[in-house]
Amino acid sequence: MSTVSWTENGTTRTARWRSANGTSAPARVVVIDDRVSANAALRLARSGSGLLWRGDFHNARQLMRAMDRRLEARTDPAAGHGDLGALFRAQREARSQRAALLGKLLIALERDHTIRLRRAPDGRAACDHAYGKRTDDSGEISSGVTLVSLPELLGVMSAYEWHRKGIDIAALGARLHPAYGVFAPTRDEYIDLVAHAPLPAGADHPVVFDIGTGTGVLAAVLARRGAREVLATDINPRAVRCARENMRRLGLLGRVRVIEADLWPGGRQRADLIVCNPPWLPGSPTSALELGIYDAASDVLNRFLGDLADHLTPHGEGWLILSDLAEHLGLRTREQLLARIADAGLEVIARYETAPRHSRVADRTDPLHAARTRERTVLWRLVSRA
Repeated sequence: MSTVSWTENGTTRTARWRSANGTSAPARVVVIDDRVSANAALRLARSGSGLLWRGDFHNARQLMRAMDRRLEARTDPAAGHGDLGALFRAQREARSQRAALLGKLLIALERDHTIRLRRAPDGRAACDHAYGKRTDDSGEISSGVTLVSLPELLGVMSAYEWHRKGIDIAALGARLHPAYGVFAPTRDEYIDLVAHAPLPAGADHPVVFDIGTGTGVLAAVLARRGAREVLATDINPRAVRCARENMRRLGLLGRVRVIEADLWPGGRQRADLIVCNPPWLPGSPTSALELGIYDAASDVLNRFLGDLADHLTPHGEGWLILSDLAEHLGLRTREQLLARIADAGLEVIARYETAPRHSRVADRTDPLHAARTRERTVLWRLVSRA
């Protein structure tokens, strides 16, 4: 973990630097408080300075919102000139730039994750959950202080509330508890597809692989449907820990095994059913959480399809669950997807689709509203071509 230094009240101070998305520590830190304006804060942020907040915590949130409003007002909603793909990329670039500037607003966490600011919430449990408890200290840092961006800290606290309360999963009749940095199943239409699609013929109690398990929701659904054994994989160690804990809560540890792996488990075991809900938008993820949404050059999708036949039993099926939003944005065509399926020696025996139910579908102010209303989540049933 890197360190950052600054001068405050005539004293040089040093702290650890933490960033979940790998942002580099600022080379320069300026101490600010309630007296700074949003315009002044933006000027400092644009110069590359980190802005260490020493005022009221609620005022820090107000400052961040004011900075964001100014940045949003400068974004051209017509960027792309009717090309939805270009518009999507422009929006993503604008969000990335806004996130980088807002991320310059910094909060100091004490060794036990206490926030020593007026009206600051108790974030110790949330930070312990996301970062782990501090058990040692570097000799270079006498204070034991860690600096994090305010947006990241708010994200940590929000994620902890999701984790603590859980998300009701109708298909399970139970609540699932996501973890920080793990994609949460707040969109449940794809879960319903997996809960109701017919199992492979002659495999009432199939051996299942759940590739990219995340919270483990699909592994749990299929275990509840009678799978004899479910082997769930994920490349994200946070997701592996999260899925294991969810299986423990659901009483499914005896039938669901979760391992850390890049797509495929090791060994020569094959499965009667292999399920994958890969990232659905071509693009580069900027954090562990975005690994569930963005897939650079459709790498995960292509590798899953390319290797699927080698991991199926003779009468096994692969279930690819994929939003078609990329098609409506011009980022990938249906023909390209079908060609990739055929090139992998696979054929489609059935497909089921459902319309999204998330709130963005109803947001008519979104320049991508028309594409989002046409979006469908599709479950493709795939088998090896004879």
